[in-house]
Amino acid sequence: MRVPSMPSGQPPDWDPERYGREAGFVADFGQALVPLLAPQPEERILDLGCGDGVLTQKLAAHGCRVVGVDASPRQVEAARRRGVTALVCDGHSLPFDREFDAVFSNAALHWMRRPDEVLAGVARALKTGGRFVGEFGSQGNVGTICEALRTALQRRGHSYDSLNPWYFPRDDEYQAKLGRAGFDVRWLLSFSRPTPLPGDMIGWLETFAQSFTIGWPPEERASLFAEVRDACRPTLCDAAGRWTADYVRLRFVAVKR
Repeated sequence: MRVPSMPSGQPPDWDPERYGREAGFVADFGQALVPLLAPQPEERILDLGCGDGVLTQKLAAHGCRVVGVDASPRQVEAARRRGVTALVCDGHSLPFDREFDAVFSNAALHWMRRPDEVLAGVARALKTGGRFVGEFGSQGNVGTICEALRTALQRRGHSYDSLNPWYFPRDDEYQAKLGRAGFDVRWLLSFSRPTPLPGDMIGWLETFAQSFTIGWPPEERASLFAEVRDACRPTLCDAAGRWTADYVRLRFVAVKR
């Protein structure tokens, strides 16, 4: 049965409760970025793709004046419930003009498929000498899952490439983009980071792979995700039933010229 799907670019319907349950590791790993940012009291910092505000809140605890932005109204509302200043905003069209000492972004830039527009907005938002510190998916990120999705979608008459919501660049590609956008790259590294999941692969797919199945009947979405899980099991699930996603990350520190 060929099921309908929406065009690429449709955002996931982020459920903050599910996100906290299935993706708490995102903020846990993201804490390693904070020392690279080295936030100082009274600095004004933009958290780009703040999600539910867990890391935004931690930045504010350093005495910074932090503003979080995210494209998801539900995630922004969750961040506000934590006492975080947060705005609904598309990362491709940031409205700020030389307002921030630093921009911070954890596990969000790979959801923004027009990186040149994002980088132009970040450069515009920063003061001269401002820092841009981030981490997101690099080339090969969740490669086993992506290939399983590609195969399962093709069997149903859909194109993975037309539905793919992610941007996973090579490290040299992104370094060049940073340079063209007006940044001096102080440090940039791509590295493998196998990531234990809190539960079954289905939970990861329902949280992060929604964009492939927007508009699908629930039973067809469940069938697709079950097929992907079965394809990934030999590589990503151990004998005790513990799942690990094959993450590859790109981490960087850059300064606006």
